[in-house]
Amino acid sequence: QWRLVESGGGLVEPGGSLRLSCTASGFTLQYHSIGWFRQAPGKEREGVSCISTKTGTTNYAASVKGRFTISRDDAKNTVYLQMNSLKAEDTAVYYCATCIVLRLQGMNYWGQGTQVTVPS
Repeated sequence: QWRLVESGGGLVEPGGSLRLSCTASGFTLQYHSIGWFRQAPGKEREGVSCISTKTGTTNYAASVKGRFTISRDDAKNTVYLQMNSLKAEDTAVYYCATCIVLRLQGMNYWGQGTQVTVPS
């Protein structure tokens, strides 16, 4: 059974940093593009970042470019999202999923989400 499990969320002050992890079980991340998505209360889910397989091509939403970095460690079957200079508007539930990199679009497999809270 394919599973994606997120971890690393929490409460952080504005300007602080967090690193989210997305670990796969039941399949090998190496062969899939994986992305991060988020949904804030009362808002639609949005794409944050995706990283491709093989070349490691990345794509970022304009709102996080320069502050967030996505990376992958295929040996650990894990994708990371390093989030720096966090703002109150980054508060959301963050999900990882298989994705289409150029569209920042999630596909078939999703994790359960991890909460990130940045107080205003």
